[in-house]
Amino acid sequence: MKQTIMVIGGGILQVPVIQTAQKMGLRVIVTDYNPNAIGMKHADIPIVMSTRDIEGSVRVARSQNEITPISAVLTAGTDASMTVAAVANALDLPGIKFEDAEAATNKIKMRMRLTERQVPCPKFLPVWSLSDAKKACGILKFPVVMKPADNMGARGVMRIDSRSQVADAFKFAKSASPSGELIIEEFMEGPELSLDAVVHNGEITITGVADRIIEYPPYFVETGHTMPSHLPKEMQDAACEIFKKGIRALGINPGCAKGDIKITEKGAMVGEIAARLSGGFMSAYTFPLSTGVNLLRAAIEVALGQEPGNLEPLFQKVSIERAIIAEPGIVRRINGLEEALKVPGIEEIFMNVKPGDRMMRPRSNVEKAGHIIAVADTLEEAEAAVKKCRDLISIEVHGGNEISMEAIHLSAREKLRKYCYVCKNCDGKDCPSGVPGMGGIGTGSSFRSNIEALKKYKIATRIIHNVTSPDTSTSFFGQKLSFPVMAAPITGSVTNMGGAIDELEYNRAVVRGCLDAGTIAFVGDGASPEKYRIGIQALEEHEGMGVPIFKPRSDNGEVITRIRAAEKARAVAVGMDIDALVFKTMAMKNQSVGPRGLEELREIISFTEIPFVLKGIMNAGDAALAVEAGAHAIIVSNHGGRVLDEMAGSMDVLDEIVAEVKGRIRIYIDGGFRTGVDVLKALALGADGVLIGRPVAIAAVGMGARGVAHYLEGLRRELEQAMILTGCGAVAEISPEAVKRNSGAVRAMG
Repeated sequence: MKQTIMVIGGGILQVPVIQTAQKMGLRVIVTDYNPNAIGMKHADIPIVMSTRDIEGSVRVARSQNEITPISAVLTAGTDASMTVAAVANALDLPGIKFEDAEAATNKIKMRMRLTERQVPCPKFLPVWSLSDAKKACGILKFPVVMKPADNMGARGVMRIDSRSQVADAFKFAKSASPSGELIIEEFMEGPELSLDAVVHNGEITITGVADRIIEYPPYFVETGHTMPSHLPKEMQDAACEIFKKGIRALGINPGCAKGDIKITEKGAMVGEIAARLSGGFMSAYTFPLSTGVNLLRAAIEVALGQEPGNLEPLFQKVSIERAIIAEPGIVRRINGLEEALKVPGIEEIFMNVKPGDRMMRPRSNVEKAGHIIAVADTLEEAEAAVKKCRDLISIEVHGGNEISMEAIHLSAREKLRKYCYVCKNCDGKDCPSGVPGMGGIGTGSSFRSNIEALKKYKIATRIIHNVTSPDTSTSFFGQKLSFPVMAAPITGSVTNMGGAIDELEYNRAVVRGCLDAGTIAFVGDGASPEKYRIGIQALEEHEGMGVPIFKPRSDNGEVITRIRAAEKARAVAVGMDIDALVFKTMAMKNQSVGPRGLEELREIISFTEIPFVLKGIMNAGDAALAVEAGAHAIIVSNHGGRVLDEMAGSMDVLDEIVAEVKGRIRIYIDGGFRTGVDVLKALALGADGVLIGRPVAIAAVGMGARGVAHYLEGLRRELEQAMILTGCGAVAEISPEAVKRNSGAVRAMG
């Protein structure tokens, strides 16, 4: 007689288990609140019932059991473990106790159970009110993570780095919690693994171990996973051991389990464990593609009370899942899917959106446009296949081809919230934050000094000439630029921008946007010791087209390590922001920095053959010493007014520096530049080029690489117009006569 199983949930992640059961000759009942769910269409017996309605599910299971006796109940990829357990207990089927399923579902009860059984996990506190949240943050110390105790898919989960973020995180978590019950726990730093296990007669068999890719902080969006894990074996073994301890502590026997395990400096720790197989296309797609093992069949066999079949890998390939992220807006059309599916190595493409759907920047795992599944012999081959696939897929959104500074600023303002007001005039007068943040240190005087210094110069037009199409191009150490403007190095997307954009996403946007506009970007180091790797990665992805600037860390070995990474990335040049000696965020991260004497600086520069740039020069004496030390370029800069209050503006000191070293070293400048007219002023005073920070950052947050390119292209057009109005046919022709100081004409420099 044909056996019947009941699958709780009819979404896309349940379809493979439904189909596997049918291939095994089983009749399949599927329950879901949505009668049009894709799994319901595959069911032999579809029943409309919410997966969250435990009593209702038990009621319909008992009723159906009288007609077609049910031999097993299970789910896959969704948190319906309590419903599964209730049905199994009611029908006396193989499964775990309801109280154990509850402990594996509710994050507070899970943490309590794990703590009682001495399974490593972060310290935590339950939260009901905003007052509770603030108290919990005071007890646990930042950074912490706030999340709903009763939801999945990273819904409502947010990292909190400061007290100013608590209210927003609380509101976000509350909105995603069915009961309003929240939890705050310590943030665990380190790589994360996703694991699956099958449990039968108390024996735990770990099956898949994959690397998780989590992006878009302060949210936790899984943008992909890699099977098998590429972490060292000892780390994987430690994760597996903790996972097994967690499974035993939660009482998962018989059944399946999925775990998210963090590898921290304290060792492996449990992120979460659920009484089911993993979602995210791991158990159903990447695991069987990587190993040849049908894990879903094993899950069904255990649910039937049978011993699972073969769980040993038949072969070993690399299989990956990568998310498709679309630009925000209303989806107009999706192109290239058929061509993308033909790419060798691409197994499946799942689209979550259709024309007419509204897309937004993802804040959870359910807000992605789609997923790509690839398999190959090596990770490099699989990644290459995904890249080719992504290049072929185009998701057009309404307004996607229409871009303006107004649209960029509106988008950036929404994402940056209170971290930056995205003022029409970015002059520091109304900055909501200091450092950390987007503002200036202390009173913000140094930030405002940059703007005020630029205002001291006015353009001296010359209109009787034949210049109609001026050449704005220049070069930077052999690299041709469309105009003499580059992006200044900025880091700290979480610390300074409140997580409005992911650090890697930010660097990619700036590097790509600059290249699209015909120029290059400087990328930064950061207070966190490993943050420099993010900028380096962005450069590596774009053939090294950019310049990494590193902090003056006290340990020269750390500086040399970064220089070597820049060389490996084939960077155009490398440098140091030598003025970051008392930088607030460095102190916050306990990172030691210090000044450099002439000989020590000369020694550091001698370690590399690529051009070396010193950023943060604000007087003629230091400029001369930079020449003597062997630097190839300097950047006149007060660090955007972020290192010391009451500093002069960059343009206030440019003339004396030009007079001292012009012709012996390249001179660049940053600080307060916003328009093409501003750029012309610096070039007229003798600068070789300009770096721009905050406006580029706002463009990147607002609309990514497209926003950066749009802003820079507009800037180039403004410079071109200013050159026409001053009779300058090329950048080299821009002279001191093009500007006037308020008190009179500017004398020729150098």
